Amino acid sequence: MRTMYRLGIDIGGTFTDALIMDNHGRVIAALKTPSIAAAPEQAIFNALDQLKESGIDLHEIDLFVHGTTLGVNTLIERNGAVTGLLVTKGFRDILEIRRLRLEDTTNLYGDKTDALVPRHLVKEVHERALASGSILQPLDQEELLQAVDELVEEGVTALAISFLHAYVNPDHEQLAEELIRERHPHLFLCRSSAIWPQQREFERTLATAMNAYVGERMGSYFLRLQEGIGAYGLKANLLSTMSNGGIMTAARAAEEPVRTLLSGPASGVIAATHIAEQAGIHQVITFDMGGTSVDVALIDKEPAYSTENKVGDFPVIIPAVDVTAIGAGGGSIAWLDSVGVLKVGPRSAGANPGPASYHRGGEEPTTTDAYLQLGILQADRFLGGQMRLYPELAERALGNLGERLGLSPTQTAQAILDVATANMYAQFSPLMARKGVDPRDFTLLAYGGAGPMHAFLMAREVGIRRVLIPPSPGTLCAMGCTVANLRNDFVHTLHKSSQTLEPGELSNLYTRLEDQGRSWVEEEARGGVKLEHIYCLYSADIRYEGQAFDLEVALTSEEIADPEKARNNFHMYYQNVFGISQPEADVMFVSLRATIVGILPTQSTASPAELPFDESEAEERIITFDHEQRTAKVLKRGQIPLDSPILGPIIVEEYDTTIFIPPGFTVYRDGYGNVIGEVEQ
Repeated sequence: MRTMYRLGIDIGGTFTDALIMDNHGRVIAALKTPSIAAAPEQAIFNALDQLKESGIDLHEIDLFVHGTTLGVNTLIERNGAVTGLLVTKGFRDILEIRRLRLEDTTNLYGDKTDALVPRHLVKEVHERALASGSILQPLDQEELLQAVDELVEEGVTALAISFLHAYVNPDHEQLAEELIRERHPHLFLCRSSAIWPQQREFERTLATAMNAYVGERMGSYFLRLQEGIGAYGLKANLLSTMSNGGIMTAARAAEEPVRTLLSGPASGVIAATHIAEQAGIHQVITFDMGGTSVDVALIDKEPAYSTENKVGDFPVIIPAVDVTAIGAGGGSIAWLDSVGVLKVGPRSAGANPGPASYHRGGEEPTTTDAYLQLGILQADRFLGGQMRLYPELAERALGNLGERLGLSPTQTAQAILDVATANMYAQFSPLMARKGVDPRDFTLLAYGGAGPMHAFLMAREVGIRRVLIPPSPGTLCAMGCTVANLRNDFVHTLHKSSQTLEPGELSNLYTRLEDQGRSWVEEEARGGVKLEHIYCLYSADIRYEGQAFDLEVALTSEEIADPEKARNNFHMYYQNVFGISQPEADVMFVSLRATIVGILPTQSTASPAELPFDESEAEERIITFDHEQRTAKVLKRGQIPLDSPILGPIIVEEYDTTIFIPPGFTVYRDGYGNVIGEVEQ
């Protein structure tokens, strides 16, 4: 059988990670190259050049999936297209009014978030559909075209259409799209009924505006990338990761980039789910520490999903893997506030200039510099020796900060790690409480370039007893690209009481949603993606009559066929969440949801390599940790004994990361190559 390769590439803020896996699940190559903010596709070309030089035959790549932070960075930095918005007459201020909630309820003087589309680029059009879907007022076509002409004259290059109740009747939006495309074919155009047809006027309008805002830039990026990879002889169709942990074609991603905004963190969670399932561990908290921040997510057999994620200042209603950013990253800068208190982050040195030890012009100390000063990082072994660090520059930066604190450079380095860990703990504990879980019952699964180095410190602070470091942890998000499946979400707003449902109504509506999903999968798979099978998941947003908040409840086919069973399911779920329910009360089916999943061929698991280990011959290094000098063993992953724990402190050096096991933990390796550390008994 011909060897099949899967290529996954994840573009982060600091590094672009690339990973190639064969059909036996073996990692053939993994590498990191600095990201290039001005031209993110160039970092991919640099990675392909390195893979080619290492002997990889790029013609043998059958699947090429990549994720990029271009869309989310465009939103956060507010440097997207000049975007216009068309709304129903009377709703011009929908993006200004938002939900009339304070962003910070403890600050009565906080600034209001600036709307993504400024008010002068929002045009009202006479038209009106009712909540029932019936047309109250026809679309004024002349007024529509005049409004678009005025927007184009003002420099608008992207346009969003969001009419009232278009989620139930999209006719006016579709007609507007046809008229505008005929008159201004150069505009990047999108409508709310195609992007996310759900009731909730502000969120639906915002999602459409976000799609238009980043779409033009994403489209040109994908075009440059597609043209560039052609020169490498890559035959695989270009795919992109999505916020929900699935993948879709790059062509579709260029049309609907709003679905990719949180794809980077989602890819890591999908890979972590794959690793945890292999290892037989069902309850996991992911700990993805990169150059800027730490992302955490809960996995209880399956990842948790949310429709209340945020990108910068904006809520995202489209379902995404539930990931929360906490604390600081490896490139986070240490500094003193106005009263002389040590802080770490949120400012990051990024890839350029990077930490002081990178010797690229950075002069402020970072957590990476702190690890180097303490001896946990080795200057000539960073990135497998491909990138040298400069300890004298780290010491100088730490010394400059330490003088103001009355500390030596080494004491300052320890203080930086302590503050970074305390920051994480301060945000981590209430987050777990809100999710109703005790983190001590979970395994901390760490990845990212800095995650394996800091995970045991975090576990020690929180009380987590087990930490798992997967193979190639520094490139795990790239691995997530190679194990993800085609996946998409579809929604239908119903807003009906269970008492007023017609016989078979739920079944018919879910059948319609599933048909949409299967058509989507078939269209995406035409690009050469092979699927083993397709399945559909069903859920509904349900509430008690008179309430304003919904619970998303998973439904089976039997519950869909019998709404009374679905109603009972909701009562039990409500009881589990709130400790109380009202079985006698009627319930409202607000929105119906269907998630279609196309499963790619599974990969067999490769046995990890094992290197001989003689504890007496292990390399040793003097480090400083917890203000004491200690002797740490320095090992390769393959030298860690299988199922035979050894005691820290231990440093495990790998190409893409360094694992630090502090005193108080033992560590062993399982049959899948995972490094597992546990609290010393």
